[in-house]
Amino acid sequence: MGGEWKRGRGAAGRKSPRRVARGAQGVQSGCPGWASELVVFCGVLGAAGGAPSDLCPAHTGVFQEMVKSECHFINGTQRVRFVKRFIYNREQYVHFDSDVGHFVGDTPYGEQVAGYWNSNLEWMEYRRAAVDRHCRHNYELSTSFLAERRVSPSVSISLVPSSSQPGPGRLLCSVLDFYPAPIQVRWFQGQQELSVVATDIFPSGDWTYQLLVLLETPTRAGVTYTCQVEHISLEHPLSQNWGTARPQQHREQGVELGALRGELVVAGSNWEEV
Repeated sequence: MGGEWKRGRGAAGRKSPRRVARGAQGVQSGCPGWASELVVFCGVLGAAGGAPSDLCPAHTGVFQEMVKSECHFINGTQRVRFVKRFIYNREQYVHFDSDVGHFVGDTPYGEQVAGYWNSNLEWMEYRRAAVDRHCRHNYELSTSFLAERRVSPSVSISLVPSSSQPGPGRLLCSVLDFYPAPIQVRWFQGQQELSVVATDIFPSGDWTYQLLVLLETPTRAGVTYTCQVEHISLEHPLSQNWGTARPQQHREQGVELGALRGELVVAGSNWEEV
């Protein structure tokens, strides 16, 4: 566990646009694994002698064809946009946008593909209906689990020894098992907010997230420190104090905080919840 540590006052998660994306695959052959529509297009132009020369390169190697479907939602399903992108070797060559209503070529070759697909009126009606068939339908199925799901974080404080700093060590606030990802974690001494070093928010592997926030200031005896957490699942900020009772230290072997070129790094990837 860990990742890149970032300095600052408090640690806040960043919201991402709500988007559902599907489809990504690599193909290893002498000719890329086109989508079924493209196979038809290739066959038609190939038979007529009009297939682009770079459609199936003569040389062998590793090629990647990626088809990505996106659903963009604003205010639930009040405003829905469906986008389907076709990408070959990291270059998008054609895409469909429900706001536009037809395929648009992003490269000269993609313009040929778009022209062929747009000429199939029956199939285009099916493609335009994807905004309802795919996006709105899937939103209703998944919104209770993805958009409306709330899991409150668990918060614990531990004392982490440091081989490069004198004293008893530094305080680590472990914020675990929360959903969705955006969260704010801050350290206080009384009413004064303190500087911290924090990891990125990272997934736990069970549809929850976790965040580690280390207090930069060495601890002093007789002083109370507070880790305060704000999250959408909480009616009020959740606070955990240290000062009256000494927390347990991390028992995970190999966990050590050290200085490397002025930045704190974590040696050892597994933390133990205390």
